[in-house]
Amino acid sequence: MSLSRKRKKELRRLQNDANQLWENQQVLVGHAADVAREAGRQLGNLNREQVVPVIQDTYNRRVAPVVDRGVKLGKHVVDDKFVPIVGGVVGSALTAWDVANAKRHGVAVQVRKAAPQKSGPGLGSIIAIVLGAAAAVGVLYAAWQALRADDELWVADDPLAAPDA
Repeated sequence: MSLSRKRKKELRRLQNDANQLWENQQVLVGHAADVAREAGRQLGNLNREQVVPVIQDTYNRRVAPVVDRGVKLGKHVVDDKFVPIVGGVVGSALTAWDVANAKRHGVAVQVRKAAPQKSGPGLGSIIAIVLGAAAAVGVLYAAWQALRADDELWVADDPLAAPDA
């Protein structure tokens, strides 16, 4: 099919206009990427300067005391309730074992009631501290994930070629 000169000229002009429009769009997209990058940077600064201190203050005023009370309660339950009960049961069982062995061998055994002195934190307090620290780390990680800036906006580095007509 052959086109007249006038039609060819109009088509070339239309293709040039389309190419010019395509280049203008590429420049516009480049500027939009720059604006988005700067907005992300400013959002990160705002996050660092305004949001994080408020969250840390709220955490220190509201969450940390609750976690501390939970740790103290856990230590109290384990050290003052669980350990003495288990220690008493195990001690009674060992005393009964020793008495049975003494009777079998014909030797009298005197049972002493001296309580051993504690030295340092007990197993319960160590477990409570570890659980409290794990909870604090979990809260901080969740806050960090929720508030971190997303700087990975995708923008093409090289302009795409205009479609040929």
